[in-house]
Amino acid sequence: MSQRTIVITGASDGIGAAAARALSRAGERVVVVGRSPEKTQAVAKELDADYFVSEFADLSQVRELAAALRNNYPRIDVLANNAGGIMGRHELTVDGYEKTFQVNHLAPFLLTTLLMDVLTVSQASVINTASAANGFGKLDLADLDSSRNYSTNRAYGTGKLANILFTSELHRRFGAHGTAVEGTTTGITTAAFHPGVVATNFAAESTSPFRHAYKTILNRFLLSSEQGADTLVWLATSEPGEDWVSGAYYAKRALAKANKQAYDAGLARELWDRSEQMVRLDD
Repeated sequence: MSQRTIVITGASDGIGAAAARALSRAGERVVVVGRSPEKTQAVAKELDADYFVSEFADLSQVRELAAALRNNYPRIDVLANNAGGIMGRHELTVDGYEKTFQVNHLAPFLLTTLLMDVLTVSQASVINTASAANGFGKLDLADLDSSRNYSTNRAYGTGKLANILFTSELHRRFGAHGTAVEGTTTGITTAAFHPGVVATNFAAESTSPFRHAYKTILNRFLLSSEQGADTLVWLATSEPGEDWVSGAYYAKRALAKANKQAYDAGLARELWDRSEQMVRLDD
């Protein structure tokens, strides 16, 4: 099999870095995207990989990232939207949106849609890192910025629920059953997954009680980054349509049950439309 191009966001640490290492060892061309210049460059240097730095709390940087990826890679075989995390107090980004929702949903939504023509022609797989925390979420289209009754855990859960809804709607709109361009079938496959409770520092900025698990004796019971990356690597290297179902949500390489809102097709469509408006996709 020829070398493929795999873009991984949130790859400067944790399961993103672990997945980048595993896929690089497997002979794939990995593109490392991270927020920290120092950490991102270090992982890229270790793997002899290309890298880009982008802060997802600033949508202008996401647009710059998308432009750079388009300019450098006419083919992208896998886009792993892995960046995200639990935040602290209620905070608005420079774009005016609640930070948890923007970093976990709006930024990967914007990145993916800006790359869609490249992804569809490449017949790419789009893999979205969700979480079992989606069960804590409650998506209210009238309050996507959580201005009412904000809590760290609910905001994070809602962001992860949005990842699953985005995945199903992405499949509905751009699934590989898609169209044909000059005789070539185009379209994507996509999946969301729960990595497990992983011993990383992704909750470091949070006021959530979850953060204590990453700093205490409980840490020894958490999964390693390599274990957490397993389902991501499996989705990236196995055969969609044969080994996994496009548009679905997975955990431990198996179909998993999500928040009941995750199966609301109407909500998924409405969230997509609202997200397009929020990121000003037509600008």
